[in-house]
Amino acid sequence: MFSGTFEPKLDEKGRMILPAKLRELFQGGLFITKGQEGCLYVYTVGYFNELVENIDAASLTNAAQRSYLRLFLAGASNELPDRQGRININPALRKYAGLGRDLTLIGVRSHLEIWDTEAWNKYQEAEEAAFSSRDGEVIPGIF
Repeated sequence: MFSGTFEPKLDEKGRMILPAKLRELFQGGLFITKGQEGCLYVYTVGYFNELVENIDAASLTNAAQRSYLRLFLAGASNELPDRQGRININPALRKYAGLGRDLTLIGVRSHLEIWDTEAWNKYQEAEEAAFSSRDGEVIPGIF
């Protein structure tokens, strides 16, 4: 399970150093793809393959499912960390997520999310009030 927040930097070659405590989990590689709300998702190879199998099991006669599958997989990049734990984030994905030099990497149970730090701060600020004041509201599947 992934959790926590990290603040890596994007270097001039479009690489990000994985935090030391996460490197072992990605030794065999990883997949980076477009996420929702303007971030990128990072999956272990095993979890990504399971996810794709589950998507494949969905009905491809549904136009929305076909569209999601196309966009999800067309944006996916299979990467292998180098000896220093750096991963390449390709230019198309960097552009999609509006990544600058300062990044925020967050753990979200099954995956990591890469955010431009400024975008993450704005998202967090906008959602904090709703998070703090659920007023007994139950989020389906969570509580």
